[in-house]
Amino acid sequence: MGAEAVAAWAVKGDAADRATVAAAVRYTLSLLAAQAPGRSVEVRVPPYAAVQCIAGPRHTRGTPANTVETDPQTWLRLATGRLSWDAATAAGAMRISGERAELSAYLPVISQASS
Repeated sequence: MGAEAVAAWAVKGDAADRATVAAAVRYTLSLLAAQAPGRSVEVRVPPYAAVQCIAGPRHTRGTPANTVETDPQTWLRLATGRLSWDAATAAGAMRISGERAELSAYLPVISQASS
């Protein structure tokens, strides 16, 4: 359902239903975690999912020092290459904290041709 959800979201965008968006977010976050394994950065896309990724010091208690949080549509645009990290940052579309919370080297996680 993951890749299919991303493809459906790619067609419908903001008009995609909640289940499609949820599946697409979860799938693309799982791709990020697989491509950048680790536990030093937490990427949150409420209300659907959060993953830990990027090698480095492991976070174990409380709020992680390195976090990225954004809305589902922004995340999906980043994950598919429809929005650059710099453009999302400049637009204030993400809350970023910590020196390791720079994900541009890991994005997009899926190509537009695949989505």
